[in-house]
Amino acid sequence: MPSTIPLGLLATPTRHLFFTGKGGVGKTTLACAAALALADRGRSVLLISTDPASNLDEMFATTLSNEPRPVPGVLRLSAMNIDPEAAAESYRRRVLEQLGADVTDAERESVRERLSGACTMEIAAFDEFVGLLATRADAFDHVVFDTAPTGHTLRLLSLPRAWTGFLEGNDRGASCLGPHSGLKMQEERFKAALATLGDPKSTTIVLVSRPDRGAMREAARTSAELKALGLTNQHLAINGIFVATDRGDAVARSIEALGEQVLAALPEALRGLPQDRVPLRSFDMVGLDALRQVLAGEPELRVEAVTDAEPAAETAIPALGRLVDELASAGRGLIMVMGKGGVGKTTIAAALAVGLVKRGHSVHLSTTDPAAHLASTIEATMEGLRVDRIDPREETQRYVERVMASRAADLDSAGLALLREDLASPCTEEVAVFHAFSRIVMEARSAFVVLDTAPTGHTLLLMDAAGAYHREMIRTAGALGTPAAGRIVTPLMRLQDPDYSRIILVSLPETTPVSEAAALQEDLRRAHIEPYAWVINRSLVGSGTHDPLLVRRLHGERAQIDRVRQGLARRLYMLPWQATPPEGPTALAGLVV
Repeated sequence: MPSTIPLGLLATPTRHLFFTGKGGVGKTTLACAAALALADRGRSVLLISTDPASNLDEMFATTLSNEPRPVPGVLRLSAMNIDPEAAAESYRRRVLEQLGADVTDAERESVRERLSGACTMEIAAFDEFVGLLATRADAFDHVVFDTAPTGHTLRLLSLPRAWTGFLEGNDRGASCLGPHSGLKMQEERFKAALATLGDPKSTTIVLVSRPDRGAMREAARTSAELKALGLTNQHLAINGIFVATDRGDAVARSIEALGEQVLAALPEALRGLPQDRVPLRSFDMVGLDALRQVLAGEPELRVEAVTDAEPAAETAIPALGRLVDELASAGRGLIMVMGKGGVGKTTIAAALAVGLVKRGHSVHLSTTDPAAHLASTIEATMEGLRVDRIDPREETQRYVERVMASRAADLDSAGLALLREDLASPCTEEVAVFHAFSRIVMEARSAFVVLDTAPTGHTLLLMDAAGAYHREMIRTAGALGTPAAGRIVTPLMRLQDPDYSRIILVSLPETTPVSEAAALQEDLRRAHIEPYAWVINRSLVGSGTHDPLLVRRLHGERAQIDRVRQGLARRLYMLPWQATPPEGPTALAGLVV
């Protein structure tokens, strides 16, 4: 039975609490609220974000780093971000320090360049994570992890097993990490981390979801994959349960009914888990007061107490169909849809693809998201639309077969053994996925390609890989004096070309998604990639609701829409809240007329 007290799991909490789930379901909110509640009870707590696009700083209105810092205004609570870039730089320094005195400056620079990719960043972040499990945990009663969206988190949690298996019998380390990396020396720490994660007395995995079909499907899939990794102590937290206050409000009743339908049809994998249900709040979950209210409730809302007297803001913002018209005029190109997890990137990407097909174009719709949902969103075949995904396992197998076929003939048995050993490294997946991404990017030279990207942090790692590849190509061509060096076109250069690529940032009209999209925009601009447009998704503005909780949320929506329109977006489009989740070609086409 579900707990009647929000986060009943805190009644007897384990030392480690992992909050994970689909992007946008409220992992950070619940992780922060849980950490705060434990600290208020007198426990010493360390809150850690493993998300490359962490927003803990905004939640607590303070500046955090990759070292624990006390949270102002809260005794016994410290927080930190595992900064992938800082962790990677520290890791690079340790590797370079192991190089012998006879290594030249050029060789050192070559090693540093090979350590600049996303794989190194992932390994370094994981090494930091393992260190926290092994050492810092002893200084705190509880360690609460606010994780990245599901696909990235599954990758992180599977690394102990992946690296432990790879290191067995391998005393060289992985070539993708650079020579003399000393990775073998970390093997015992990796094994200890895996044991800690799988110990039900030590670790609880909190699967966070919303009363939404897609979020529940992903929670069920995640539950099964984590159990396969040996992480069996799981708890389900359903966030954002809405009950209409104004029983005569059709919009409010519709939202409530949709949630009830989802809760009544929980996937089998989730039904047996202990469960908490957290109600939807009318306020932004930012700041200590708001975070304490998440679990303590809020004052009763009366129907007559709140009215929505402001004029409809959506009249000045073009609809999604206008954006499709503009994109279609180019005749071909790459359209990348980006944003925080849970903002509706997949829906927007699918709608843009369907809209382009309806306007007479052939479209390749794909995704880089490890937790891909394109198939369930499209639901049916459509002439002129090709739908697939970059599957890491398939791409890795294809890459390994290609490398073996091209190099095996020139190697003896010892060389083949070394090659197979290198290709068994988890780093191979990074290389394979990047090759697949590059291949799809190049398709847009003659057709439309719509790419639904992974949530922000994972996408930034992919951009980092593109940058590392670009620098290596330019450096190599320059060093060789290749005549064609000036004609090299890398995937990063394609993304930087506004005539070739259109970057669409998607956000909900809420503080955190807007802030994260703004941060992503700045990251892209530092890479000389200029976003083409923003899309505000699922806005209640203009819905006509009079429910007091929804109306209070509307006031916050308008403030965020003005924030985007007045200072962030060069072009802004809006997709209003839909009473029925848009799935299938017909429903998607209706969004872009």
